Amino acid sequence: MIESNSNYPANLKIDYSEKLNRLTSFFRVLMVIPILIILILLNNGILFIPTLLMILFRKKYPKWWFDWNVSITKFSFRIFSYLILLRDEYPSTDEEHGVHIEISYPDVKKELKRGMPLVKWFLAIPHFFILEFLYFALFVCTIIAWFAILFTGNYPRGMFDFVAGVMRWSLRVSVYNSLLTTDKYPPFSLYE
Repeated sequence: MIESNSNYPANLKIDYSEKLNRLTSFFRVLMVIPILIILILLNNGILFIPTLLMILFRKKYPKWWFDWNVSITKFSFRIFSYLILLRDEYPSTDEEHGVHIEISYPDVKKELKRGMPLVKWFLAIPHFFILEFLYFALFVCTIIAWFAILFTGNYPRGMFDFVAGVMRWSLRVSVYNSLLTTDKYPPFSLYE
């Protein structure tokens, strides 16, 4: 399991599998299509705007709305972990399956500034820039890992740690920029 020692209000841990199924790994891109369709239907891009408006005008982030956003985020990360070969279990709509995400519920009145949602996208630009390069590296690692899994049945551990780190970084930027659950700027780190 990849552990993080950070006190950032979002954390991702992915369990490392010693052996992966070669056959399902070979057909992974095809196998993920049905669950990916479900995700697309659930997450149509409107999660950010209502959250922004609630914080901006009411200084509220209802717990049920937070729970919905976190559930969609967890579901998305399970699907992505499956697609990029980190996990072998078909993504569940409700069970963790080795992808553990913790996101702290904010005390909006004390922890979130009312106008911050309007500028977070701008403040996150350096992260977006770096993540574009990291996503490319993740893609290359996934292709190499695909061949490694087909021949050995194992995801190379160093590549696994790197890919999980990119996902952790991405989660923290998403929590800051899209889910709006923290005003704490995300660290520039894969493993922190």
